[in-house]
Amino acid sequence: MFVVFEGPDGSGKTTQTMLLRDALQKAGHAVLATREPGGTSIGEQIRTVVHAVENGSMLPLTEALLYSAARAQLVGEVIRPALAEGRFVISDRYAYSTIAYQGEGRGLDRHMLQQLTRWATQDLVPDVVVYLDLDVQEGLRRKQQALDQGGEINRMDQQTVDFYRSVRNSYLQMAREDADRWLVVEACQPVEAIHARVLSHLSELCERRRRRVQGG
Repeated sequence: MFVVFEGPDGSGKTTQTMLLRDALQKAGHAVLATREPGGTSIGEQIRTVVHAVENGSMLPLTEALLYSAARAQLVGEVIRPALAEGRFVISDRYAYSTIAYQGEGRGLDRHMLQQLTRWATQDLVPDVVVYLDLDVQEGLRRKQQALDQGGEINRMDQQTVDFYRSVRNSYLQMAREDADRWLVVEACQPVEAIHARVLSHLSELCERRRRRVQGG
């Protein structure tokens, strides 16, 4: 099974990724947890480039191509082989980030980005997308708090409030358009409550699949 966590920085994606990984491993499953951009040597190098504050002049199309290049490497080198081995794969971000950030946020054509991400992923679609929804102002407050505590600033932290609102709207639109795949969770809840909701949803999904297999 392939599970993706999406949402703004500060929504708790990384925390939930690790919690789910630990819970699945404790239950006896083989699990791979990864992130975007990154997860491979090439992907981590691309991550450094796209996040570097000195690259503020980077064009939106350049951004989209770099993120997609990192994604293509991650899918081919890591995700597909892990799925072929029967492992659970959990990713902190995936192709939907490009649609939201470079599409609605940066203004690139959505159809073009969809074609680009399909090419980069070779049509690999996750079984579940967990979107951690967070009010824009609360997300900015959390991010500032993290920076005040020594967190690293990156180029994507230097956007306008309207940019982040557009990104959020894009995510919510994608969730509405593919409601069977997406689980929208309010990220203002306690960490444990979010984790419990995700586990419950995955358990229900696995049970439905088991029944379909038995019925067939």
